[in-house]
Amino acid sequence: MSGAAGTEPATPRAEDGPAISVRGLTKRFGTRVAVDHVDMDVPKGVIYGFLGPNGSGKTTTIRMMCGLLTPDEGGGRTLGHDIRTESDRIKEKIGYMPQRFSLYGDLTVRENLRFMARMYRVRNVREVVERTMAEHGLDRFADQLADTLSGGWKQRLSLAACLLHAPRLLLLDEPTAGVDPKARVDFWEEIRHQGRRGITSLVSTHYMDEAIQCDYIAYIFRGQLLITGKAHEIPRQVGLHTWWVTGPDLETLEKRLRALPGIEQVVRFGNRLHVSGSDAARLDAVAREEAAHGTHTWEQRETGLEDVFIYLMSRNGSEDADGLPRGPAPAGGTG
Repeated sequence: MSGAAGTEPATPRAEDGPAISVRGLTKRFGTRVAVDHVDMDVPKGVIYGFLGPNGSGKTTTIRMMCGLLTPDEGGGRTLGHDIRTESDRIKEKIGYMPQRFSLYGDLTVRENLRFMARMYRVRNVREVVERTMAEHGLDRFADQLADTLSGGWKQRLSLAACLLHAPRLLLLDEPTAGVDPKARVDFWEEIRHQGRRGITSLVSTHYMDEAIQCDYIAYIFRGQLLITGKAHEIPRQVGLHTWWVTGPDLETLEKRLRALPGIEQVVRFGNRLHVSGSDAARLDAVAREEAAHGTHTWEQRETGLEDVFIYLMSRNGSEDADGLPRGPAPAGGTG
């Protein structure tokens, strides 16, 4: 016997662990494997970016994690509850924001929030709804039909509805798709605010410029989790080294560089090329030899997340290494 005399040591509670912990999570639709044996841990209180191209399995994985979809194989726990057998308990503690606006367009903002508050069995519905509208700047639209709101305000309304019951975990599926850049900035500021309050956020997206907003990143491609870890450590995990090249006629240079030893990836970003490889010595030798020609400027830079993800896609059989948008997402994105 350990601990104080006559007492047994306390048994750790499952809810003391990560917000989400799953192993071998698998889902098939007919012969297609949508999610292929995914292992994932999401620490509490962080913003966790779940990245990958459209159709990569992000939404299916999130739905299994919150108990909306039963895995064919594997399992795990969300907020201490089994995703297979305790889905109702999980749903009580999470806020789930689907990719498409799912509230009622023919109800006002206030009516939608009151309806959702009753669905969540919130006490003092009237008080909670009024406070939530004020916190999210929705009070001036309180009596406006939801369908008449802009995309950004619909997004804000959806997020407000998710937060009515004070969830401990937010599962946000492509939440910034189809909204303007200002609305995206406002959304991420709100997510960071919720993080400071101790709420964990799992945010799925295919927009690489949003990756820098996340504390942790998991990258999924064709149903398989390729890499996961702290956002700033991902490039080092992959071991990719990068030089930036600027100058005239980049198209011709790009074609020539692709054939040189030590260069594994050449990607055009606006008016520069990102030239990358995993063998630093060989890549540096090529870069210095090319720079000696004096026609282009070569600058050694830290490898960015976009470089890493394009590299991972190409190494895993992608037919389109441009499947991930570069730079700010278009306001009309498909999510």
